[in-house]
Amino acid sequence: MASQEIPPWLREQLARFEQLQQSLQAILVQKQQVELEAAEVEKALEELRKANQDEPVYKSAGSVLIRVKRDDLLKELEEKKELANTRMLVLSRQESRIRENIKELQVKIDEVVRGRGQPPAS
Repeated sequence: MASQEIPPWLREQLARFEQLQQSLQAILVQKQQVELEAAEVEKALEELRKANQDEPVYKSAGSVLIRVKRDDLLKELEEKKELANTRMLVLSRQESRIRENIKELQVKIDEVVRGRGQPPAS
């Protein structure tokens, strides 16, 4: 097949395969970012829980620190943690789905290339 021109339908499948791989890479990067965010939130929660109830607590708002109530900040961080967990779940599902699509497409492409046959009937 190396000496032959790649048929348009196979070129199309290879392009789709590449797109799926790029999508997977983007999802993996997003997952890593969410994991880092979740770890930061968890660390902040741990430190905040250690603080005494009457100790002053601050949160960052851009380049400014603002004094806030400990319980309000705990609630805000718990919500951020929950949101990060939800995003991780969604990204994990997307990752699984794309990995399945890549695997199926890889099998199709391999069969066609090995068999040097016609495109599979879809």
